[in-house]
Amino acid sequence: MSRGEFPRLGRKPLIALMDRANRALQADMVQAAHRRGHPELKAAHNSVFSTLSEDGSRAADMAVRAGVTRQSMGEVIREMVDLGILEMRPDPEDRRAKLVTYTEHGRWIAGHGREHLIELEQRFADEFGPAEYDTAREIVGRIAELLDRWAEEETEQTA
Repeated sequence: MSRGEFPRLGRKPLIALMDRANRALQADMVQAAHRRGHPELKAAHNSVFSTLSEDGSRAADMAVRAGVTRQSMGEVIREMVDLGILEMRPDPEDRRAKLVTYTEHGRWIAGHGREHLIELEQRFADEFGPAEYDTAREIVGRIAELLDRWAEEETEQTA
């Protein structure tokens, strides 16, 4: 291969397909929220909804789970606090830390999001058939597990 040439894959890379699906799912969640009367929500808020446990979470832990910086997660959390969706309170296990929790309004919004996810999962199962959809979900999960394992193995080998 000469300098400047790219190897040819022969088809769209899996990472491009996964990225496109992720962006479509993220956009769908925001559109559904808007249809349900929550026009203040935007795609950046998905990282909070997907990482905040019902009992509350620390912002740093949420950032790790979302794969973003603590600063980025903190910015989104502050915005959602200003919107009345979240609140921050002292963590009962560590008074120096803050626990991010939903307000009642935030629980209502998150509930609408969960309802939409349930509907979406059912629509996918109806479209592909339950067995094929379960297989697709399993494969996507296994891809993530494999990549995590391979990354860990590489780290161990270089250590």
